[in-house]
Amino acid sequence: MNRFLLVFSLLVLGTLTIAGTLSLRRVQAQGGGPSPEAQAARQKQLALEGATPKLQFTEERLPLSIPGHTIGETEGVSKNSKGHLFVYSRTGQAGSARGGTAAELFEFDENNKFVKQWGPDNYAASFAHSVRVDKYDNVWMVDEGSGMIIKFDPNGMVRMTLGRKPEAIDYLERFMERGEKVTDLHPVGTLGTFNRETDIAWDAQDNAYVSDGYGNSRFVKIAKDGTWLKAVGTHGNGQDQFSTPHSIAVDKQSNTVYVADRGNNRIQVYDTDMNFKKSIGGVGAPWSVQVTPKYIYSGDGTGKIYQLDHTGKLLGWFQTGMGYGQTGCIIHELYAESDNVIYRGSCSEWDVSKITVKPAS
Repeated sequence: MNRFLLVFSLLVLGTLTIAGTLSLRRVQAQGGGPSPEAQAARQKQLALEGATPKLQFTEERLPLSIPGHTIGETEGVSKNSKGHLFVYSRTGQAGSARGGTAAELFEFDENNKFVKQWGPDNYAASFAHSVRVDKYDNVWMVDEGSGMIIKFDPNGMVRMTLGRKPEAIDYLERFMERGEKVTDLHPVGTLGTFNRETDIAWDAQDNAYVSDGYGNSRFVKIAKDGTWLKAVGTHGNGQDQFSTPHSIAVDKQSNTVYVADRGNNRIQVYDTDMNFKKSIGGVGAPWSVQVTPKYIYSGDGTGKIYQLDHTGKLLGWFQTGMGYGQTGCIIHELYAESDNVIYRGSCSEWDVSKITVKPAS
């Protein structure tokens, strides 16, 4: 018993030490506040918004409820061909770290009534980030905490698993037994595994593109049979570099991939062979990106949504999520149902809202 307590104490001490080291590095990097460059970028963004039309819209907070349950943070939102809404939520009764189950995937019908939970108690549901539905109505659960993406068929059966969840024992062996230190905060990543991946999208040939993510700084291409094909990206702010690629979308008509490079305040644009085409700015910090036949929509954590044409020209913007006491993480994921109807998932407001944008006259 004493030996167990000693090992447990050492593990907790190691966790606190590493967490403290990372927190100190963040504080040191931030220098106690926004850098002059960040302040200048914010002023430039505000000036651009002041010179850009503010779009008219309506926002409906959906009355989603689950019997005997609280929905929690609505990290991921998408719909299938029947109009059913899927919400991947940070909720549940267990913690979100290493083996935790603080993530649940819910389905609601076209009248916003609860249908069922998908994949209950599955090994990959740890820390929710995104849910997407492909053109075949397969439901893809993107879990940042487990480093896994799970494909469910329309009946809820698991048909593919991508990535692999790190074992809890790995942490103990690495930092306690071998005494390793956290030295590489921005790993390059390897084919076959993710490092806190964030989103998924598909091209016309059913190849998948994954933004990866918080640990890695890249996006990857995976064939429809699950074969990993290619990865592009390292950490930084140059071409083919990313700082938290947080979302991804594909325009199937033009074979164009849009990667929301949140930390660099831009959307990087590629062809489906992952060749760089251009960069789009003026959209704040893009937490989520969606493409429709007519527009590109980019959502900032502040709740601002930017509407662009397919060349990347900013057409207008509007502010969502006001009146609920939050100032950040108001938008976590967007789902564009059409050119003028968008659904917003939020990590701070615990809701899903339906947004209808009034077409320009």
